[in-house]
Amino acid sequence: MIILGIDPGTATTGFGIIKKDSKRNFAMLDFGIIKTNPKDSPSKRLQKIFEEISFILKKTKPDLVVVEKLYFFKNLKTAMPVAEARGVILLAIQQNKFKIIELTPLEVKMGICGYGRAEKQQVQKMVKETLKLEKIPRPDDAADALALAICGALKATCKSN
Repeated sequence: MIILGIDPGTATTGFGIIKKDSKRNFAMLDFGIIKTNPKDSPSKRLQKIFEEISFILKKTKPDLVVVEKLYFFKNLKTAMPVAEARGVILLAIQQNKFKIIELTPLEVKMGICGYGRAEKQQVQKMVKETLKLEKIPRPDDAADALALAICGALKATCKSN
């Protein structure tokens, strides 16, 4: 099973692609970020995110796409652009007809660490361990996307059993 995790953002959108076998073994296939230019208009930035996500979807053909769900925000000024980025990401997934799961950060922390208030470093360390990597993936947005992919794979496995 190929799983694509996506951590939405306007400045940077993280992505992580993993493979899970029938024995719950995970392997990291790829990860990175989509970076937009802050000097570009909001619509141009959203177009870039849409096009890059569409390209990744067509290239990897994942069995499942896992996207972080916004469930709270500290700053309305940043929440709106992130929600817009999520919108174009969801549109790209829907247009390409891929199965999707949306998870909150709390669900990811629970799934990776077993504790909903786990620190970012704890989550990153568990991603490193789960995927048997030599070091924690960087930048943070890519590591978060890999965590989403792992949790989505586990959730999909639980639903199918």
